[in-house]
Amino acid sequence: MTSGAIVLEPRKSEDGVLILHKEAGWTSHDVVAKVRSLLKESKVGHAGTLDPSATGVLPILVGRATRIAEYLVDWDKEYRAQLRLGETTDTQDATGQVLARTDPKGITESDLHAVLSGFRGAQRQLPPMYSAVKIGGQRLYKAARAGKTIDRAERPIVIHTLELVSFDGRDAILRIICSKGTYVRTLCADIGQALGVGGHLFALERRRVGPLAIEQALTIEQVASHLETSTLGSRFLSLDELLFELPTVVVNEEQAQRVVHGAPLSPVVGRESLSSTGRGVVRLKNEAGHLLAIGTHDRSGLGTIKVRKVLSLSSH
Repeated sequence: MTSGAIVLEPRKSEDGVLILHKEAGWTSHDVVAKVRSLLKESKVGHAGTLDPSATGVLPILVGRATRIAEYLVDWDKEYRAQLRLGETTDTQDATGQVLARTDPKGITESDLHAVLSGFRGAQRQLPPMYSAVKIGGQRLYKAARAGKTIDRAERPIVIHTLELVSFDGRDAILRIICSKGTYVRTLCADIGQALGVGGHLFALERRRVGPLAIEQALTIEQVASHLETSTLGSRFLSLDELLFELPTVVVNEEQAQRVVHGAPLSPVVGRESLSSTGRGVVRLKNEAGHLLAIGTHDRSGLGTIKVRKVLSLSSH
């Protein structure tokens, strides 16, 4: 990469994802706004909201990466959660009002292990009232602030891993790997209820979102420092890296010209290898390996590939 004024550096690497380490007290929107200001880039978003009190991995999508958010939200997530037993709050976390207190001194590690086993695997979870879930066009948290409780349906989630890291008689540290849509504070409240003493999420750190780990994450201060030294470019993950789970279809130059203009392709050489691919979503690349678009493979006979999102303005 050619060196130059720092305002030019992010412009050369603006399409991709930065792995941010969100600090407590920041909303996810605050982080997006700060990155937008630092990069002087209007197209900035995030994948996977974190509550203001939570810390850890927040993927920040910059430039054309904002177009692929829907392909990142299905990633599983790993958390380190501190469950405080004996206190039930209205928000299910430490920001809320305490509704009930119960002495948890009779709870043992064996009790915790027994209860945790019942929360592993496929579950159904009731979204908390203090959440951004919309029902009847209204955000639940707005109804909760108005003192209302809205009827809501349980949603399917999967708890892949639920391990007890430590327990001091009051606070349990949990390692959790779960599917999208899982509310860790609700999980903690449900565990406390199952133990008979109540509980809430006292602190939360997100350690991983899909392949994006906290060890790779930058603080806002580190992003600013990299900008000053024109070294931020190496910290971006490319769109191709982020879409690694999608199978690749290589197109020739003539087909590439069609792809960047959003035209469908039919037939596609080598389509036999795509006959059993998940949702039929593929990466379309030219012969030089440059990512052009995301397409949908029609597996019913002709093997047509329809372009869903053009990610390159050029076939070269």
